[in-house]
Amino acid sequence: MHRDFNPSREMAEQLDARDELSAFRQRFYLLPDKIYMDGNSLGLASKDAEAALLRVLDEWKQQGINGWTGAAVPWFFYAEELAKMQAPLVGAAPDELTITAGTTVGLHSLIAAFFRPAGKRTKILADELNFPSDLYALRSQLRLHGLDPEKNLVLVPSRDGRMIDEADVVAAMTDEIALIILPSVLYRSGQLLDMRHLTEEAHKRNILIGFDCCHSAGSVPHKLSEWDVDFAFWCNYKYLNAGPGSTASLYLNKRHFGTEPGLAGWFGYRKDKQFDMLVDFEGAGTAQALQIGTTNMFSSAPLEGALRIFGSAGIDRIRSKSLQQTEYLMCLIDELISREPYNYRIGTPREAERRGGHVAVEHAEALRINEALKGRGIIPDFRFPNVIRLAPVALYTTYCEIWEVVRHLKEIIDTKEYENYSGERGVVA
Repeated sequence: MHRDFNPSREMAEQLDARDELSAFRQRFYLLPDKIYMDGNSLGLASKDAEAALLRVLDEWKQQGINGWTGAAVPWFFYAEELAKMQAPLVGAAPDELTITAGTTVGLHSLIAAFFRPAGKRTKILADELNFPSDLYALRSQLRLHGLDPEKNLVLVPSRDGRMIDEADVVAAMTDEIALIILPSVLYRSGQLLDMRHLTEEAHKRNILIGFDCCHSAGSVPHKLSEWDVDFAFWCNYKYLNAGPGSTASLYLNKRHFGTEPGLAGWFGYRKDKQFDMLVDFEGAGTAQALQIGTTNMFSSAPLEGALRIFGSAGIDRIRSKSLQQTEYLMCLIDELISREPYNYRIGTPREAERRGGHVAVEHAEALRINEALKGRGIIPDFRFPNVIRLAPVALYTTYCEIWEVVRHLKEIIDTKEYENYSGERGVVA
């Protein structure tokens, strides 16, 4: 095995004993008698998130409208305060972030601000493995500009159905491309793209580039400002544990401050003049200009509590443990269940610098194995047609839990337990 790992249960116990982040597990609500491996889809609730939400609810009960200026964290400035807390996780200045709306709404807002087709530059570049919601948004924005998505949306193909080669992305950066939207981490395979390199190559060609960081924010530290990324967006309910449908985040490079929002709203107005109720829009002059509507307090408050945990744990320590846990998981799979009769395969890059926070485990019977795992109290994630995504989350997953998951994967094949399941897909994978 890699490093000093061996496949024994004792090894897992030793790793847990040495885990410097183990205390953070107690700050989460763990599911009784379950092993939760789906934090890359929805992070678990924390006691910190609950406390922040209940505090805001109590402020509404006790103060009514006065909470906008009189709450512990005044609601009127709440998005800005959350931005200050989150900025270190992604390598941004606080005024380069805003917490607003949902992920796809944020993407629409960014495209509306930065897609300005002119002359030969009338196309948007993305990749064929991107999360479909992003592609829906890109196609709809092209149609709003009177353009044909079949001609004006360029999708970089994958060579193997798992990964995107950065060289292929660069080769597609022609003088017809006006805007590039790429994922930081591919949602199926867990491949981490070289954001810095891609940004440099885009800017050499005078192309704006933005990243969907939904599958990296809270798991992988970024340096968005240092890398000169034009913009980025992400949800906060996966690794950031802010709750189902929580308010999303937008990053806007300082270079673009003052850009007129394509979708303007009154919470993007200058804070000192917002209640002047003037007819003409005067943007905040920071990323806050991209905020459209009033801060949704009950969808934002859990993020405050979650970010307090991240502030204590530190994103670099989280990344270090995440890399060790995903490597440990892959080592166990290699050693114990990669050969006949098990035939599990890993569809995630092995190199640390190319890997996000989850491991894509491939198998011809992945759907039925996934169901069998759930029947055994393991909560994984299935992606059609043959991928089981397993996400050890550094803040609350133990090494013993990882060992147990691999044991279950082995036993499901040994006993042919997966044959007890129909293989019919549910509404939600």
